[in-house]
Amino acid sequence: QLHLVESGGGSVQPGGSLRLSCTASEFSFNTYATGWYRQAPGKGPEVVSCTVNRGGHTYSKDYFEGRFVVSRDSADSVVYLQLNSLKPEDTGLYYCVVDLDSRATICPQGYKEVRGQGTQVTVSS
Repeated sequence: QLHLVESGGGSVQPGGSLRLSCTASEFSFNTYATGWYRQAPGKGPEVVSCTVNRGGHTYSKDYFEGRFVVSRDSADSVVYLQLNSLKPEDTGLYYCVVDLDSRATICPQGYKEVRGQGTQVTVSS
C-alpha cells in the first residue's frame, strides 16, 4: 500500500522560504498526477500546485502567482514544493496527493487518490 511522506515544514518569519518534499518508499511519481494541497485552520482544503509527467514532458500548474513552485527530482522519486515570500495567511497543513489512475491529468481528480499526513507550515513574526 502506498504511503506518502511529507517533510520540510516548520516555522518561518514573513518573507521567508521553505522547501517541502513528498516521497514514498520504492515509488516513482512518474506519470501519476501529483498535487500539493493545504488546509488552514477553520478552512477547507485548497490546491497549491500540481505536476504530471506524460510522454517525457513534465507539466505543472501553480496556483499562487509564482510564489509556490512544484518540481520533481530527476529520478521522479520526490516531488518538491518551493514556498517563497511566505505570508502569515500561508500558515496551514501542507500535504501531497497522488492519483494512481492515469485518467487524471495534471492535478489529482479523485479517481484513485492517496494522501499523505502532511507537514505543518507556520508563518509568523
